[in-house]
Amino acid sequence: MDTMNDEFYMSLALDMAQRAQGQTGINPVVGCVVVKDGVMIGLGTHLQRGGGHAEVHALNMAAGQAQGSTAYVTLEPCSHYGKTPPCSQRLIDEGVTRVVVACEDPNPQVAGRGVAMLREQGIEVEVGLLRSRALRLNERFIKYILTKQPFVTLKTASTLDGKIATRTGDSKWISNAEARKIVHTLRHRHQGIMVGVNTVLADNPTLTTRMDVPGLNPLRIVVDSTLRIPLDAKVVSDGGAPTVVLTTEAADKVKASALAAAGVQVIACGPGPRVDLHKAMTALGEQEISSILLEGGGTLNGAMLESGLVDRVILFYAPKIVGGTAGTITFPGVERMRDAITLEGLEVEVLGDNVCISGTPARKYPEDDVN
Repeated sequence: MDTMNDEFYMSLALDMAQRAQGQTGINPVVGCVVVKDGVMIGLGTHLQRGGGHAEVHALNMAAGQAQGSTAYVTLEPCSHYGKTPPCSQRLIDEGVTRVVVACEDPNPQVAGRGVAMLREQGIEVEVGLLRSRALRLNERFIKYILTKQPFVTLKTASTLDGKIATRTGDSKWISNAEARKIVHTLRHRHQGIMVGVNTVLADNPTLTTRMDVPGLNPLRIVVDSTLRIPLDAKVVSDGGAPTVVLTTEAADKVKASALAAAGVQVIACGPGPRVDLHKAMTALGEQEISSILLEGGGTLNGAMLESGLVDRVILFYAPKIVGGTAGTITFPGVERMRDAITLEGLEVEVLGDNVCISGTPARKYPEDDVN
């Protein structure tokens, strides 16, 4: 049985924030619980960009009864005027006497100012409870707010021998139904979904979200250096979600105009012959795309990994062996095992007869080669 303590209430706030993933755009997901005399009097979650913050919703629910209460907040309360007034001031005005914060806000506009503002008014502030969970929850927001580039999650489903299709190109289905449901939840939680043009040519996918309840469709992003994408491809013609094609300055201008006429945004990223992926990520960041689910083939997956543009890797494995050459990740390869891309913070989950392995690619630094 859970005991009623600070961790209990913060865990509840984090649970609420987690349920809102995918809804807040470039904003973080945040939860807040207000407790007075051992009773929860307010609960709140930030639900959408431009809407009320978690603290505001929780204090509104408290209905003027927050004097002398404790507020548990998963991210440092804001201290500046943006699309909404500062939450730190609202906590002060309501008479909250203690605030427990899971982690500081990396946004340079906040960055400790919210905590300082509360303390200056005599409010007791504690920072760091369940910090690692809070940071993981907002890893996409943190990457975007610090770099203005999207957080990229590479997701693949493969056989035990690392293949994403048979020698004839058949790929349905590698993973089981339970794994596929998780993939559609991932689509709901990312602002964009990215594939290479070969995936469009081979499978003609819709790249939309299909869950047991209505979900959010991500922006569909196709990497296509020579604009081979057909005008009758589903991602061009079905109207299921907006589509962006990333191409090069050398691409056919007539085809680019035809795609634009069909409602597709075409963005040239570099002179060619291949799409400059770094420029592509910058361009998407400028359009406020803060997270991307990469569901590419082996070549695009390899190029993104080799370029250091992948922030999280999620690998689904099915108990099948098919041989052939259609690998999940393809690039020229490293010369030494010490140069391998290594995943940190591994998590393993069994999904029926499938296994999901996820982690974060380790970033190498010059001192790594000293020994």
